[in-house]
Order: sequence, then C-alpha cells, then structure tokens
Amino acid sequence: MAVLDDVLALGSTLDRSYVATVRGRLKFRVGSIVYVAFSEDESVMGFAFPKEERDALVAGDPRFHLPGASDLRFNWVHATLSELDAAEARELVVDAWRMVVPQRLARAYDAAHPHAPG
Repeated sequence: MAVLDDVLALGSTLDRSYVATVRGRLKFRVGSIVYVAFSEDESVMGFAFPKEERDALVAGDPRFHLPGASDLRFNWVHATLSELDAAEARELVVDAWRMVVPQRLARAYDAAHPHAPG
C-alpha cells in the first residue's frame, strides 16, 4: 500500500522538479507544468499519462480512473494511491516526469539509475 511519503522525495530530487502546494494540494512541477498532483486527503494521485493509452489503462486495471470531465483534455490519469505498492507509485511519478522534461534529462536519469523500473 503506497502513501504520499513513498513518493514525496521524488518531487524534489528529479532534475528540474519541485514540490508546490496549491490550494492545500501537493503538486510536483517542472517549471509551470504539473506532472503529479494529490487530492487534498492524499488518497488519489493524478499523474501525466499519454492520452492515447489511458483508456486501455483504465479499462484494464480498476486502480486507475479517468480525471474529471474538465481535465480530460490533458494527458492525465488518476490512481487510488492505497491500491498501489510503493515501487509502482514511484515508477508512475518517474514516468510522468519523463513526459515533461527534455529527452536528454530522461536519458541521463536512466543512465544514472540503470536498474530503476520504467
């Protein structure tokens, strides 16, 4: 069962990433781009995810669900954090980060973490 503390450190250790609190909600950002956000009660983690793949993810795994109608235009999916294990949650954060940084930063991360999932 994953909790916020399992992924919180990643929000400030990934290159160009930082943690911000906006209206009581924690968000991970690169510049002004939010790539992970948590519900106020920290039970749901929203994260960047390719639009073209999200219907298959949601249909194939009940831990994942679509965001609200107003957020469907974004590359975004929600997950119930307690239904993920810590490693899965961290992998989702890193994959979301990869979507918003230049490819060279993602490649540098992969070179520095050769055994990291993703």
